[in-house]
Amino acid sequence: MSVTGVLLVVTGGISGVAWTMAPAPPAFHLQAGQDTTYSCLVCHADKRRSFSAGVHSERGIKCADCHGGDPRALETVTAHRRMQFDPRSKIAIAQECSSCHSDPNQMRQYGLPAGELAEFRTSRHGQLLLQGNTDAPTCTDCHDAHTILRPIDARSNVYPTNIPGTCAACHSNVAMMQKYGLPTDQLTKYRTGAHGVAVFEQGNFAAPTCIGCHGSHGALPPAATEISTVCDRCHVLLGAAFHEGPHGQASRAGKIPGCLACHTNHGTEVVPAEQIATLCTQCHAPESREALVGIEIQTQVVRAAEELRLAEGAIAELTREGRRVSDARFRYESALTDFREIAKVQHSLDLELLDDLGRGVSSISQEVRETAEVAREHRWEHRLMLVPVWFLALAAIVLAWFRLAHPSPREPENHDQA
Repeated sequence: MSVTGVLLVVTGGISGVAWTMAPAPPAFHLQAGQDTTYSCLVCHADKRRSFSAGVHSERGIKCADCHGGDPRALETVTAHRRMQFDPRSKIAIAQECSSCHSDPNQMRQYGLPAGELAEFRTSRHGQLLLQGNTDAPTCTDCHDAHTILRPIDARSNVYPTNIPGTCAACHSNVAMMQKYGLPTDQLTKYRTGAHGVAVFEQGNFAAPTCIGCHGSHGALPPAATEISTVCDRCHVLLGAAFHEGPHGQASRAGKIPGCLACHTNHGTEVVPAEQIATLCTQCHAPESREALVGIEIQTQVVRAAEELRLAEGAIAELTREGRRVSDARFRYESALTDFREIAKVQHSLDLELLDDLGRGVSSISQEVRETAEVAREHRWEHRLMLVPVWFLALAAIVLAWFRLAHPSPREPENHDQA
């Protein structure tokens, strides 16, 4: 046991002094290799523990590199002299972080950008903060002050599944958001929407979180004419089809808010095929030419979906009968590809191409179903061929039973023969 881990306790009188070893009270424990002369650790042990878990500690950054002061001094007043910034000032925090993170020479080695502060100044958060609004976040509101973790660390505030909660820390605050006329249900809608389901339930981190659409340091809601471009970054093919059609022209002209004309922003719901025509009438008169186009699109999509369902049922039937289904499955995949193409083409409102794709799905579905029908007919023919066999077998059983039940009388024996 080391001397630093015990206390020497004196017991007994003057004439008989006895020395015993007693456990020391809870003390500050240094990590292996920790500089024992670094006085910040004496008072701020809690900060050391949190800081040592982060990436800054891994890179050899110490308290004084950000806070200043004299880490060799053993008195509080002396140690706190020449502090570099006031950690209570959100603007000062952003400036201090940028002293490294705005230096391309320092950030290049880590593959990190060096324009976060410039982006932050252009964001709504930065604009409010520079105006003295302390509701606006600074760096440490999203990244923590001392435990700076990599984005790929599941404990990080900016890990994909944690980002919505990080943003909601403020944006779900009713009292705070009322000042700016903003809703507080974004997180709830996001979690139940297509993007939220992909992130939280399917673990698909390619799906966007808040920063995927709004940006991180330069966070701003996209303008009406920018929304479709933002969506295009992921939905490339859908975006190309959208811009080819009349809705794309209206979006560029600022007449409709891009994709949000039919979808919501945080909910990002998929419009059910049976509701396409109804959706169109939210903007167009029920008897208008545009509404009739919506009805035709809905008819094509619903019919193609039903054809796919019938083809799936036929393949399942073939599988149950032990038939080869490799060709049928290959054809079904072709139909599925055409059906997915329909989802893209409907954004362009190209009825002619939509009809061609629908016919392709129906044709393949018909082929698969005919294969199942032929197999079904063969099955019945086989069963019919077995009828005479079963009849003969039954007749043989009846005949055998009859003979056993009614044995023929024996001929009397002739006792007169010599």
